[in-house]
Amino acid sequence: MTGALPREPAPQLYTFEQMNLQVGTRLQFITHRTLRPIQHFSTVIGWIKDEYLIVKIPMDQGAPIALREGDKITLRVFSGVNVCSFAAVVERVFGRPLLYAHVTFPVEIQGTNLRTAMRVKVDIPAHVKGEEFELSGFLVNLSVSGALLESKRQLPEEAQQVTVQFTLLTEPDKRQVMISTQAAIRNVNGAEGKFAYGLQFIDLDPAHYMMLQNLTYQALIADRQKIV
Repeated sequence: MTGALPREPAPQLYTFEQMNLQVGTRLQFITHRTLRPIQHFSTVIGWIKDEYLIVKIPMDQGAPIALREGDKITLRVFSGVNVCSFAAVVERVFGRPLLYAHVTFPVEIQGTNLRTAMRVKVDIPAHVKGEEFELSGFLVNLSVSGALLESKRQLPEEAQQVTVQFTLLTEPDKRQVMISTQAAIRNVNGAEGKFAYGLQFIDLDPAHYMMLQNLTYQALIADRQKIV
């Protein structure tokens, strides 16, 4: 069995309409005043097309971040199927009690499709079974189309398809949801008593697909170090 799960696709250029921006959309607000960019979170209030966007000033420890006219920022937003980002400049700052800002309208928007490629590092107990075997292990990365399972036990060499079960926490209420789906075994690696199996999901429930998509999105906007 050969073939690994695909890697993250290269960014592409998108139009403003393709970004599918909505009032109230949550976005990542990245400032560049220091050597290392600082990530905050904001929401979209509105826009005047081809003129400016209106965004909420991010909060940090209960207070609005320092923001000045002329500051260069990067905004990143989830469109539903894509993660889009673009550079902007702060044009006008409205302080308390309004706490919003006008920033330049996006000129060049780069987007990455949330498809099979983007995988998130996880550590989730999982159970795998076939017609005459079963074993437990841990999912070490996860995407909308598959996962990498590590186990101390080896699956039968003839195994081509399995049922995999694991639990995810929903946002924002942290409710546990059991996911059970068929998966094809796409690649196998073993070393020092540990076996790794690349699994590709088959006919995943649409609701579970959305949960995995949201998991990927949260990692993209909150902690890109989790992206494999």
